Amino acid sequence: MILKILAVCALFSRAYSYFVTVDAHAEECFFEKVQAGTKMGLTFEVAEGGFLDIDVKIYSPDGNLIYEGDRESNGKFAFAADKEGVYRYCFSNKMSTMTPKIVMFSMDVGEKPADAKEEDGEGENKLETMIKELASSLTNVKKEQDYMEIRERVHRAINEGTNHRVVLWAAFESIVLIAMTVGQVYYLKRFFEVRRVV
Repeated sequence: MILKILAVCALFSRAYSYFVTVDAHAEECFFEKVQAGTKMGLTFEVAEGGFLDIDVKIYSPDGNLIYEGDRESNGKFAFAADKEGVYRYCFSNKMSTMTPKIVMFSMDVGEKPADAKEEDGEGENKLETMIKELASSLTNVKKEQDYMEIRERVHRAINEGTNHRVVLWAAFESIVLIAMTVGQVYYLKRFFEVRRVV
């Protein structure tokens, strides 16, 4: 019984989360082989680098462009595979001159489409249905955790950058204040000096 439950969970869905560094003037592509009718999805978020933007393209097995996004910082795209074969996901940083980008993404591949024999056979029992729903919920929770981790990293980097600038500005203000104080003391001392004529 437990083996049957684990088998159903393993068959339900695969979701892979990756971090990849895309160098300036470079493109990184990833591949997924699926059967026709399989539901697929791509979720991505730029974690670090430049203006947090990246170009995204998804190609079908015959090379046709399914999805294209220019200078996007995050996004989700889902579709059903119309052909069996290898689908290609590409992240391009060719518009950047110097800055590499770090991208977190997950490729979600749904359950393979059921054969006609399976559809005619006995239906799923309630336990299998509940296990599939639970597996789906756990996958969504994991995706949300990954998304929150990226958002926290981005906001922490912004806060640390702001804190650094505030410290530099405070140091600059202190130096200017000390210089003005020394200058005023020197000026007042020279102003009240008595000059003796010999």
